[in-house]
Amino acid sequence: MLGFVFGLNARLGRLHFFLATVALAIVMTAICFAIAMAVLNNTSPGAIRPEDLTKSWAMIAAIVFFGVATLTLQSMRIRDIGWDPVCVVPAWFALMIVDHVVAGRFPAWAIGEEHQATAVGALVNLALMLALMFWPSGDSEGSYGAPLPPRTRANKPSLSNERLARVSQGSSRSNWS
Repeated sequence: MLGFVFGLNARLGRLHFFLATVALAIVMTAICFAIAMAVLNNTSPGAIRPEDLTKSWAMIAAIVFFGVATLTLQSMRIRDIGWDPVCVVPAWFALMIVDHVVAGRFPAWAIGEEHQATAVGALVNLALMLALMFWPSGDSEGSYGAPLPPRTRANKPSLSNERLARVSQGSSRSNWS
């Protein structure tokens, strides 16, 4: 079931991944703009606090939608590369969690005061994003994306080719001889 929800069994090429990522960014910008306009229409601008905005049901739903859509797109692209997203995505999450803990425990290793990540985590994240954008697609025969062997067509001559061969050789099946 999760394979169909998060796109773990589907494949998405480089161009389609890029275009889908751009489309998702545009959709999320429109959703965030609509939420902000609804909040501004219902509340005076001086009374709006950022923590109240993140606690609204609309913003939580938008965050969940964006997270699921992003995870789906990345899983489909990871599958297309030929990697197993069931292994890569949890490892990626685990690395980001460890990186966050290390940056919180050792603030000198963090990128900056306002960031809660280290340079190592940022480089790994950059490398994985570049791999998703530019890594060529895996072959469909050897990758995880093709559970069944590819269909090959047998090279049988068609009936019309057999007839042409008989006619060109002068043989016929008539009873006139």
